Parts: sequence; C-alpha cells; structure tokens
Amino acid sequence: MPGTQSPAALLLAAARTGDAENVRRALADGAGTEVRDEARRTPLLLAAQGDHVAAAEVLVAAGADPNAQDTRLESAWLATGVTGSVAMMRTLLPAGPDVTLRNRFGGIALIPASERGHVAYVEAALRETDMDVDHVNRLGWTALLEAVILGDGGAAHEEIVRLLLAAGARPKLADGEGVTARAHAERRGFAGMAALLAEAGE
Repeated sequence: MPGTQSPAALLLAAARTGDAENVRRALADGAGTEVRDEARRTPLLLAAQGDHVAAAEVLVAAGADPNAQDTRLESAWLATGVTGSVAMMRTLLPAGPDVTLRNRFGGIALIPASERGHVAYVEAALRETDMDVDHVNRLGWTALLEAVILGDGGAAHEEIVRLLLAAGARPKLADGEGVTARAHAERRGFAGMAALLAEAGE
C-alpha cells in the first residue's frame, strides 16, 4: 500500500508501473527525482523503459534528468532508442537530453533503434534531433552498419537504410574489418539494401 512505503520507494514503484498519480504523490511528499533503485535506475529511466509516457511527463515537469545513467550505462534518453517510442522521445526532448550520450557499447540512441527496426523512431529522431547519423560505436559500427549487420533484411530495416542515407549517412564508412554496409548486405543476400547502397554511391 502507498501509505506503508517511503516517498522514494513509492516513486520508484510508481514510475516502474506507470502510475502517474502516485508519481505526483511521491514527489509532493518529498521524494527526489533522482532517487535510484538497486541498479541505479532513476524513476525517469524506469518510466522510459516501460514506455509510461504520463509518468514520464510528470517527472520531466519536476526536473528529472534524462541523462542519468544506471549501472549498465542506460539512461531514459538512451532507452527510447531501444523501445522505439516516439512519444517518449518527444516527452524527453523538453528536458534537454544529451543526444551524444553513449550506452555501454559506445553507441547513441539512433544505433539500437536502427538495429531493432524502429522505423518511426529513426525517422522522428533524424528530423527532430541532431544526433550524428555517422556515429561509430565501440564495435566499429554506425547505425547504417547495424541496420544491415543485425537487421533481418525486411521492409523495416530496408526503410531505415533509406532514411539514414537520405539523412546523409556515408555508405562508404566500413566496419573495423574494412567491410562496408553494401558488402555486408550482399553477403547476407539483402538485395534491396544492397541496391539502395549502390544507388547511394557505394
């Protein structure tokens, strides 16, 4: 029951389940927006991971930090690239997220979104933020390379390749072994992707 929990515990639990009313109550009772759970996750990160937009809106209005990272270097902002939630991305933008913030793989939010086939997120992120379309993570991969290497070659990943190229992604940027996105596409039998990359001049 809410009455038996400390404000901090109530806030974490409410953020995790998306209970915006109890988020408000916990904040009003003195819980800090940057309280952490056992994995150093903040309420805003928990809300973002669960795509609980209403709870996140309350936390953002209270000044919660979208860049606070947990033990796995995840943050609320980075989590949007994993979930692909455009609504959460837009909820966090007024909080001033650091779009250069890196996850444990050294990647920015655009990279996992491209890998996972989140077309709407990639499209919105490219249009509404200034994320570096050619950012290279510690694996030596860009968003374009991840869409090809870790994607399934289907319509979603093909559209992401198209979007990234339209946003200026450089198709000739190779991975750490010197293999380009087009070469990876050809090796994997992704003819549509390979054609797009060929048209882009690679």
